[in-house]
Amino acid sequence: MYSKEIEEFIQQNKYPNFSPKAIFFDMDGVLFDSMKHHANAWVKALHKMGLPFTEYEAYMNEGRTGASTIDGVFVKTHGRIATEEEKNNIYRLKSELFEASGKTEQIAFALELLEKVKAQNLEIFVVTGSGQASLLDNLEHNFPQIFHKEKMVTAFDVQHGKPHPEPYLMALKKSGVQPWEVVVIENAPLGVESATEAGLFTIGINTGPLDPKVLSDSGANIVLSGMEELYDRWNKFSENWS
Repeated sequence: MYSKEIEEFIQQNKYPNFSPKAIFFDMDGVLFDSMKHHANAWVKALHKMGLPFTEYEAYMNEGRTGASTIDGVFVKTHGRIATEEEKNNIYRLKSELFEASGKTEQIAFALELLEKVKAQNLEIFVVTGSGQASLLDNLEHNFPQIFHKEKMVTAFDVQHGKPHPEPYLMALKKSGVQPWEVVVIENAPLGVESATEAGLFTIGINTGPLDPKVLSDSGANIVLSGMEELYDRWNKFSENWS
């Protein structure tokens, strides 16, 4: 299963093989069912500042740093980027609204997949555009003994968020593995672009309201309906690794 997609990936990138040693997971929409809360918080915060923004736009901008998202709205609305004060005020309000939205649940089958990956002795990294402290702190609580601080790339670690390849290139550097030794799990178009620009095999899982074609058009090597399908197919997928 997926041997054709893997072979195409090797040929397109002129890699010697495909032999994963590390799995890079996005966080929002992949590990936590948090995007609906993020989208709602972004819409409310930006509307309060008189800036037009929709939940669909929030999903399409998923993966950007908060500052980049705010700048994009300001450029579209006012023809300029936001000041540091404006960014800080909006992101503070957005964060408060997110924290008030209630408990964020795990994505179904995320823990089961992580345990399966860990049992294969694969390195596990988180690569997220989020700087939401509560979610980062909850990784250990929700997924005990799986994630480690030194194996995370967050909004605090990069100058350029997704879709720029910097987040995944930084994870690649931290992991010490080669590009053909990584699988990325992403649910956001900009995250898929970031990973593919870094030369990494990317599985898009569609856990939100977007058309799955958006993920394939962004460059995902494989697009699945969600984490349960990925969990069900993982063993068959990993059988193709050299």
